[in-house]
Amino acid sequence: ADDKDIAFAMSSTFLFDMVMIALYPLMGKALGMSDIAYGIWAGTSVNDTASVVASGYAFSEAAGDFATMVKLTRTLSIIPVVLIFAIINTRLKQKELGGADKLSSKSKINFTSLFPWFILGFLALAVINSFGIIPTAVSAGAKNLSKFLMVSALAAIGLNTSFKEMSKSGPMPMLHGFIISALVVIVAIAVEFCMGIV
Repeated sequence: ADDKDIAFAMSSTFLFDMVMIALYPLMGKALGMSDIAYGIWAGTSVNDTASVVASGYAFSEAAGDFATMVKLTRTLSIIPVVLIFAIINTRLKQKELGGADKLSSKSKINFTSLFPWFILGFLALAVINSFGIIPTAVSAGAKNLSKFLMVSALAAIGLNTSFKEMSKSGPMPMLHGFIISALVVIVAIAVEFCMGIV
């Protein structure tokens, strides 16, 4: 995929996430969801972390906290998945080159670039805050600052999105993205109903 295809895919994902930010709180309240149930739903079915935070806190403070924790837990699962696929890709390249002894430097796995390092910061601050080391006033101020930065990130994404450029790719990619997003939303809420969370 070229840069335009990647940009279009990202813009489509963020566009659907923007719609979810507006619709999720309304659907959650219509379904009579608790803060925990809504937080799990938003954290498991909304793609972008910033959008998860926005849709979570739009419902309630507790739902926003829970949605953020669920989303970051999801992010942790990316680590083994990425590593597994990186290893598979490397093995395939080894076969193409005729064995491990002919493995090129480009085929080697760079584990440090695959690891989502911000997760370590999240875990460290969660531990520090759990022990009450951070003063309440500082914690509250940092939380408000994080919300502002999330909104700024969403605004920056919007400013980099061009509907004119996206329209050049036709309706099919957008339809494809919509179907996948809708399926994720439906499956997530269906699982919660089956588990008796909702």
